[in-house]
Amino acid sequence: MALTLTDEQEELRATLRRFLTEKAPSAAVRRWMESDDGHDPALWRQMAGQLGLHGLALPEEYGGFGGGPVELGIVLEELGRVLLPSPYFATVALAGQALAASGDGTAKARWLPAIADGSFTATLAMAEANGSWRPEDMGAAATRDDGGWTVSGTKMFVVDGHTADLLLVTARDDTGLGLFAVDGDASGVTRTRLETLDPTRRLARIDLDRAVAVRVGPDGDASAYLRTVLDLAAVALAAEQVGGAQACLDAAVEYAKVRVQFGRPIGSFQAVKHKCADMLLQVEAARSAAYHAMSVAAEGSGELPVSAALAAAYCSAAFTHAAKENIQIHGGIGYTWEHDAHLYLKRAKSSEQLFGSPATHRARLADLVGI
Repeated sequence: MALTLTDEQEELRATLRRFLTEKAPSAAVRRWMESDDGHDPALWRQMAGQLGLHGLALPEEYGGFGGGPVELGIVLEELGRVLLPSPYFATVALAGQALAASGDGTAKARWLPAIADGSFTATLAMAEANGSWRPEDMGAAATRDDGGWTVSGTKMFVVDGHTADLLLVTARDDTGLGLFAVDGDASGVTRTRLETLDPTRRLARIDLDRAVAVRVGPDGDASAYLRTVLDLAAVALAAEQVGGAQACLDAAVEYAKVRVQFGRPIGSFQAVKHKCADMLLQVEAARSAAYHAMSVAAEGSGELPVSAALAAAYCSAAFTHAAKENIQIHGGIGYTWEHDAHLYLKRAKSSEQLFGSPATHRARLADLVGI
């Protein structure tokens, strides 16, 4: 299993890094995160139209470019480096992957082309008030109604759920758990933006009261499919976390080179050297875990649950560690609102809990390998 990138994949990374360096500097990120939209609609259209990022990992027959989890991971790693506020993660990494993996030709033909061309946003609504992302803990109710479906219940921590055009909602009927598509503006849908730690990623509460829905994916109990969806989401988030951790490492090393104390750069002090070396070790190990999981996901291997749990546990912890050490190395300036270090720590702590804590993923990994 190859853990190195091809020349084409490296060119994708380089192109996107140049694009984001020009289009998404820190000042712009701060402006977008405080705006009403929460992102820049013009940049969203550019990402779709000029770079084709929205369809990069989607099948060609639905307007995509036929890539997969590795290409998507490269994009997310670069977006994570700059903390880009954007519906990309919710629309492409969550909803797009869920639809593509559903095996539902009708659903894919209906929604994937609009995701690919950037004219449509979507998200995945799974966790509820208990905060659990395990399929067995999801209890929203789906009911047959005049040949169709309605869904009732409350979903929490829905990424960009307050603005998404489409909500993919997990709900339970008498056969088990399934996935249901609900129009974001449908009758019976109440969306509330949550006050969150991370200003660069918005979360919402979704209340559903007999909202009209369309079933997506396998009939009957779709828990196995939904676990795969969660594994794909965890791998995507791990790639983004690697990008954020690398940005923290780069910022800390650069500051250690230029900050002078007692007549010499602080990077020459052994304590600071050790911090930077430890950060480097954790970031590179996290990258290896994420790339391994991306490769496994691309191959459709049965090893995906194990590799996804490993990547989720390690990359979450590595990002948080790097973000904390970045603040420590920067000293006083790292604690100020004007410096970006706190934004990375907020993203790290928020994403650490998004699909379950590192402890939750470690426990799952132990169960999967029989420990």
